[in-house]
Amino acid sequence: MNIKLNSREPVYIQVIRYFKEQIAKGVFEPGQEISSRRELANKLKINPNTAQRAYKEMEEQGLIFTEGNLPSRITKNEMIIKQVREELILEAVSTFIVAVQSINVPLEEAINLVKKKYEENPNEQEGNR
Repeated sequence: MNIKLNSREPVYIQVIRYFKEQIAKGVFEPGQEISSRRELANKLKINPNTAQRAYKEMEEQGLIFTEGNLPSRITKNEMIIKQVREELILEAVSTFIVAVQSINVPLEEAINLVKKKYEENPNEQEGNR
């Protein structure tokens, strides 16, 4: 897990992003048990309140759920998993579009280059899923 304590992005947001990425990649499977808040805080060397805030936010977003005193788990809701994946894809596409537009690349040229590069590296895509 890559947490940058001196980043401008709050640590709890970085934790949430990490969980979203792992869910989107299929590393965290639906219903999978996750570390307790305390375990996560110890593992990342962050304040337990920060881990608590991240888990609370993820519960509110439906990314994780906790039943009673049982450990928290990754959502089983396929719509939420699909939304997380789409959110991350749209963020990446938006970043790409801003970069490409800043150097005045025509849409067709950008699409053709993306398609060519995507098809050149099939092993890279498999490793990123």
